[in-house]
Amino acid sequence: MTFATNPATTPSPAPLASSGPVRVVAAGDRFVLPSLIAEAVRHEHPADVRELRLGWPLEPFGPVAEVAEASDAEDELIEALGDGRQVLVTQMGPVTARVLDASPGLRLVVVCRGGPVNVNLDAAKSRDVRVCYAPGRNAAATAEFTVGLMLAALRRIPQAHIPLAGRGSWEGAAYYTYEHSGLELEDLPVGLVGYGAVGSRVARVLCAFGAQVMVYDPYARGEIHGLRVSSLDELLRRSRLLSLHARLTAETRGLIGARELDLLPAGAVVVNAARGPLLDEGALCAALASGRVSAAALDTYAHEPLPPDSPLYGFADRLVLTPHLGGASRAVAEKAARIAAAEVGRWARGESLAHCLT
Repeated sequence: MTFATNPATTPSPAPLASSGPVRVVAAGDRFVLPSLIAEAVRHEHPADVRELRLGWPLEPFGPVAEVAEASDAEDELIEALGDGRQVLVTQMGPVTARVLDASPGLRLVVVCRGGPVNVNLDAAKSRDVRVCYAPGRNAAATAEFTVGLMLAALRRIPQAHIPLAGRGSWEGAAYYTYEHSGLELEDLPVGLVGYGAVGSRVARVLCAFGAQVMVYDPYARGEIHGLRVSSLDELLRRSRLLSLHARLTAETRGLIGARELDLLPAGAVVVNAARGPLLDEGALCAALASGRVSAAALDTYAHEPLPPDSPLYGFADRLVLTPHLGGASRAVAEKAARIAAAEVGRWARGESLAHCLT
């Protein structure tokens, strides 16, 4: 079972130095702006940068040909790369076999995210195209957002806000009654599934709150903030607040289902700001209906955008739902551009790449 927050790097052969300005396509979007990428690349090395803006996040990502979580923009990418561009820097561009076949001059792809799921790695490797990524660029932002979701779910903050701000109603004061009041983090047993870049930061913050932090991650090495628990079942039985921080793999898909939720103490709270398919949403709804889970906060979903007929909407009084905003900070966009540009600079100077997968 794989819980690491970022894909493991593999040693890369020393790339060839580029003579003269590097010919780059900065295929950004409405978050990691093309101008941010272009400015960062030019700071690293002289470059001829062509900017292309994709529609994400106002246009949702999805599967494109054989890759995942990409903007549907193969034609636009092929056109932008069409005059022998050597380097592509992108966050959501679909780097498919078709795009690679149409771009014989392409030698380096740098993805401004923690995992290049929008790149056909096998096709890139077979064409001698280096693929790099930007590990940790949103770890701090996602950790902060996760703790915010915890507080919102534990203390019913959105449910108290909506009637007061929307209708001028003081009915949220009912959450001050004993039977409806929430839990606090101090002394609360909190279980974290996964201890990578995000999970480890969440653990440090929770320890500062005085929570009883427990961690299950069979791949975590060295000291951790909190108590290391040897099995997922043990963690579930002891956690009044459960927070997911594992990467989505074939092994972790559906990691938390009906059986696992039933192991939680009655009235537990569940938070998922990692990947939606880690959690069985149908099982969560059943646990909310039975009272096994008293509240939950989700930032990610099995299908995004969340379908209008999702049963999750039926539990608005106990759910906090946000549209995959965990990594949405300006610092993340700027950091992603800098990390990606640094790889372009290393490649252009003939240095070894820091975060290369092919």
